[in-house]
Amino acid sequence: MSDTTTRRGFLRAAGAAGAALAAGERLEGAQDTAKTTLALVGCAHIHVPGFTKQLAERPDVRVKWAWDPDPARVAKWGAEVGARTAPSVGEILADPEVKGVLIASETNRHRELVLAAAKAGKHLFVEKPLGVTGAESRAMAEAIEKAGVLFTTGYFMRTDPKVLFLREQVAKGAFGRVTHAAAWNCHSGSLGGWFDEKPGNVAETWRWMADPKIAGVGAFGDLGTHSLDILMWLLGPVESVSAEVRVVTGRYGDCDETGTAMLKMKDGVVATLVAGWVDAANPVTLQIAGTEGHALIVRDQLYFESKKAPGSGLAEPVKGLPPGPKHPLQQWVDAIGGRPGQPLVTPREAAARVAAMEAAYESARSGRFVSVAG
Repeated sequence: MSDTTTRRGFLRAAGAAGAALAAGERLEGAQDTAKTTLALVGCAHIHVPGFTKQLAERPDVRVKWAWDPDPARVAKWGAEVGARTAPSVGEILADPEVKGVLIASETNRHRELVLAAAKAGKHLFVEKPLGVTGAESRAMAEAIEKAGVLFTTGYFMRTDPKVLFLREQVAKGAFGRVTHAAAWNCHSGSLGGWFDEKPGNVAETWRWMADPKIAGVGAFGDLGTHSLDILMWLLGPVESVSAEVRVVTGRYGDCDETGTAMLKMKDGVVATLVAGWVDAANPVTLQIAGTEGHALIVRDQLYFESKKAPGSGLAEPVKGLPPGPKHPLQQWVDAIGGRPGQPLVTPREAAARVAAMEAAYESARSGRFVSVAG
């Protein structure tokens, strides 16, 4: 058994790799003085405040244009990054200075915007989910691949060092045969009125996200897609799904506020997924069980034990993990700027998550297991 199979060996190897990466980034940063010109296309998503803050803090980024059909939204968020308001998306896409577009519109606008941007040869950051349906998401993925542009989406859980550690251990077989996995992603959004109308502050009203006709999903799909991504990233494709979603408070009409799914993965593992907006707390976020190992993340602490990792054990949390990658938006900007090796989410991966979630909602409506279209 090699030293890298043990937890200590993993940490030593990952730490060395992280140091080398950091040194490379410092060198590239010293050499790169040109600004990357971007555009903000759609300002509707609840993550727009965070996205604009990230972009505004980068001296190597210029956000030239901002567009949104709502004048209050585009005025507010365009000003945060010093962007001019574009009269149309077409003007942005025709601008040769614009290298990439950040799409943070309502989900039901994604298809039109993504296809147009890909055709124009613009790099794409598209906030999750990629699309409303699996079919339209696959069409977008094909167009992005054909255009040969850089793409990623906002699956930020992939940057968590604890998740990266578990992915490494799954790949090395530290769990033996994985028998079950479970993931939870819950918050109190419905309880706290996060998606309520704000008549005096339209620019920070996210009510559309609780309207499945616009968002494509309710609470289960909104939060569940993040943990679904992690389960699929660790364990591979989903073959079929059985799910239940429901309304709890009724604050947002018939929009689902919580849900649970059983996922049959193609390699035989059964996983469960829980997500919603009506939980007072969310202490446990991930658990993996196998014939030779067990792990769980609870209160943001990772516990790991494996027969293949001497010295591991569930009594104490894992410590000293190397830092993870930057936020996906930062990775995308770095990739456009010429920094190689960024761990971008592929368009096919993004489309596969939409297809699996679509099957979950179909199962909730039909009351049966639903195969995931691929």
